[in-house]
Amino acid sequence: MSDRERNKKRLLELLQTAGTGNAHCADCGAPDPDWASYKLGIFICLNCSGVHRNFPDISKVKSVRLDFWEDSTVEFMTRNGNLRVKAKYEARVPAFYYIPQANDCLVLKEQWIRAKYERQEFMADGKTIPPPGNREGFLWKRGRDNAQFLRRRFVLLSKEGLLKYYTKEEGKYPKAVISIKDLNATFQTEKIGNPHGLQITYRKEGHTRNLFVYHESGKEIVDWFNALRAARLQYLKLTFPELPESEQREPFKKRWFALDSQERRLLYYKNPLDAFEQGQVFIGSKEQGYDVSDDLPKGIRGNHWKAGLTIVTPQRKFVFTCPTEKEQREWLRSLRDVLSCPMTPLNLLSKTQGLGFALLAKGRGQKGASSLGFS
Repeated sequence: MSDRERNKKRLLELLQTAGTGNAHCADCGAPDPDWASYKLGIFICLNCSGVHRNFPDISKVKSVRLDFWEDSTVEFMTRNGNLRVKAKYEARVPAFYYIPQANDCLVLKEQWIRAKYERQEFMADGKTIPPPGNREGFLWKRGRDNAQFLRRRFVLLSKEGLLKYYTKEEGKYPKAVISIKDLNATFQTEKIGNPHGLQITYRKEGHTRNLFVYHESGKEIVDWFNALRAARLQYLKLTFPELPESEQREPFKKRWFALDSQERRLLYYKNPLDAFEQGQVFIGSKEQGYDVSDDLPKGIRGNHWKAGLTIVTPQRKFVFTCPTEKEQREWLRSLRDVLSCPMTPLNLLSKTQGLGFALLAKGRGQKGASSLGFS
């Protein structure tokens, strides 16, 4: 056996070695990584390897299967591995900081990777990073009645639990004052049409309003995202009133759905870019009695769409139909990914607070930017 084949075999064995964490990408958790950073000693997926290529002074990548590996480099990978390196670079990740998963958008992965290895924000012996606290800056916000994005000043007051935005750069009076207790944020890059697109959702007069914003800097928009999460976590630790969940049922209606995997919520809208959502369902874990199946309950049929799925929660079942079997499979995969992820402290507090508004009974839908039928 040649050196090339021998070292390739050793690397493939390393990927499957128990207790190393090498079977999943060190940065986003994607299964079966085919690439590695031989300067850091970790195995990563194709998407994350593209980010690593942008800072060669810190990380250099090779294909596990296609590139030539020297004996010394394979030994280095053996001495390190994903769990050991993660223990070093992820020693102090704050509870509010969102750790991206395989299906998350590129800007979240890029800034997570840069925060870990380039800025070394989470190392045990690094400088203590205080919670974000107050924040002020400019974001591009989509107009409510048209598709034009305008520069707006946003101010986050963490202690007061408020987010404000102003239509005039030096204006004294905000256009909106949003309570952190009513706020949620999620990246919706395809829906907004920008790789840094962030959707901010909040309650207003019994309805849910959406703000669609972005920033040219990936770091800036992710910093805003985590600052909102930190303020939200601070509020949830102080108080979390429970809201009653409706048991109302209606016939199937066509609605536009968005799955927020970060906050484990399935939201639905009458139209894709509506400012107000019509409802949402919290998606817990299987250990808590949540599940999803690829069928409809006995005696229930969709009006036009026949590919169904059922979401089971401890309180009730939600029934949906999809326009095609392909979309049904995509929805099932995405929902099962959420179900398989462990609950974070922020997820548990959000669930306790009961932010899931009344979702009617059955339905059609799509995830992210698509539609499900639901009743």
